[in-house]
Amino acid sequence: MIADHIRSCAFLIADGVLPSNEGRGYVLRRIIRRAVRHGNKLGAKGDFFHKLVGALDAEMGDAYPELREARHQIERVLLKEEEQFARTLEHGMSLLEEALEDLEGDLLPGETVFKLYDTFGFPYDLTADVCRERGVTLDAEGFERELEAQRERARAASQFGGDYGAALELEGETQFTGYDRLEDRANVTAIVDREGNALASLEPEQRGLVVLDRTPFYGESGGQVGDTGYLHVEGGRFLVTDTQKQGGHHVHHGVLLEGSLAVGAEVHPQVDARLRGATIRNHSATHLMHKALRLVLGDHVQQKGSLVTPERLRFDFSHFEPMTPEQLAEVERLVNEQILANAATQIEQMTLDQAKERGAAALFEAKYADSVRVLTIGADDFSIELCGGTHVARSGDIGCFHIVSEQGIASGVRRIEAITGEGALAWFREQEARVNRIGERLKARPEQVEERVESLVERNRALEKELERLKAKLASAAGSDMLSEAREIGGIKVLATQLEGVSGKELRGVLDQLKQKLGSGVVVLGVADREAGKVSLIAGVTDDLTSRVKAGELVNHVASQVGGKGGGRADMAQAGGSDVAALPGALQSVPAWLEQRLQ
Repeated sequence: MIADHIRSCAFLIADGVLPSNEGRGYVLRRIIRRAVRHGNKLGAKGDFFHKLVGALDAEMGDAYPELREARHQIERVLLKEEEQFARTLEHGMSLLEEALEDLEGDLLPGETVFKLYDTFGFPYDLTADVCRERGVTLDAEGFERELEAQRERARAASQFGGDYGAALELEGETQFTGYDRLEDRANVTAIVDREGNALASLEPEQRGLVVLDRTPFYGESGGQVGDTGYLHVEGGRFLVTDTQKQGGHHVHHGVLLEGSLAVGAEVHPQVDARLRGATIRNHSATHLMHKALRLVLGDHVQQKGSLVTPERLRFDFSHFEPMTPEQLAEVERLVNEQILANAATQIEQMTLDQAKERGAAALFEAKYADSVRVLTIGADDFSIELCGGTHVARSGDIGCFHIVSEQGIASGVRRIEAITGEGALAWFREQEARVNRIGERLKARPEQVEERVESLVERNRALEKELERLKAKLASAAGSDMLSEAREIGGIKVLATQLEGVSGKELRGVLDQLKQKLGSGVVVLGVADREAGKVSLIAGVTDDLTSRVKAGELVNHVASQVGGKGGGRADMAQAGGSDVAALPGALQSVPAWLEQRLQ
């Protein structure tokens, strides 16, 4: 079974599939996890599954060269998944074991199965395997009910805002003319108010949705946001705040600023050129970055989502680990190299089969018409993709490109945010100004700032060490003074006191010193951080008394009175709390507790 699974996993990863929680990625994840678990049952220790790729390559690499080429990538993906599953398995198995031990009867409730699945990431099929081995039946119907309830909650949470165009039913479609122009002449074919009711006209300051027979306004799609601008009509003006696609129509959302606007009126649509220009720079850069990511990380990179606005671009893609600073720098370098090449952008209409023959990239899950729009951008056909969006005429029009952030947003999915053109220049200017401001405060030139900061950090570390040393010395002196406060209960010396000027981290050192000086006894110390509203406690019992008094029981007695709890060894235990005002009384209760315990 494991040999069969390593073949399946290796070829799936070689084809660009990565472990995830949906679709093909989820199938791959389930295969990996079943193989790992069965390997562990057979006695395999540690991360073993990824090591089988070498043996598979030796057997099948000659017949399947793509397997040999992707070997390193396959091993990395499998190792990362094994490591992640080991953490999930250890935690999930302990929770499942607890549930099975407490089980009355032989039916594991669906609520428990769902909690393991949803809260702790423990796979349903793995729970089923364990239950089958123990002779326990799984409440599959109860699990499905919980799963459907979660889906309903998610659907309800996503239903916000009003769909003002819901009642809009029109024949035909809007002709989009915005690929080569930002202004046009058009006629109003429909108007809808905020409640979705068809209107004959709009009055000043009235919001609504306007549909034209033709428009240069791009309707949001493919990750590119809709255009904004104005619809000019004789004696009036309609502010377009967004443009959406509905059916075959471009719907202009906005408000009438002045005059009147009626169905049938002739208008002069005018797209905001500045915002459109910024948007297309970001959109074209997205295509260049997608190709650069595949060159740097591998062909497994696939687009998982995108958002292109005038301010920045956001691109989600399949990858199994965080990108290194070197990889990010290389992606940025490749994109800017193509921008400097200033190659003319080519846009062609062709059949889907012709596009595939050209090597055009497309979204795996997307459905395309027989005739598609193909964008080629960059020198030597650097990037070829299907795209219906608007783009720069030449790659150099992007200006410059800079990656602002890279982070994980889901299992096997990373997100990059980047900026271009004027946005990138503004970002660079702000960074330069920030460095200059820091330099002024440090009394250093910009090129000296890094060295000066490193010097300050080292000096700060030295001062912190000296401060800790002085605090420890002060605490030691205070500890010696506190010995006189010790009481004797049943022949045992007891010291329970609140310290001032000592942090919670320093309690352990003070405790050890007091225990040593007492020789034989019980010590409880407390510190109150009034600003943070926190109490730190520590209890210590000398070795000769641990058979009679447990530090863990003692510290929990005190902690329960300050709204906390703790634990530890018989000779030392720590706890925390939140009721600062109750600390003095809690410490005063220690002698009585000890006296009762000794009786």
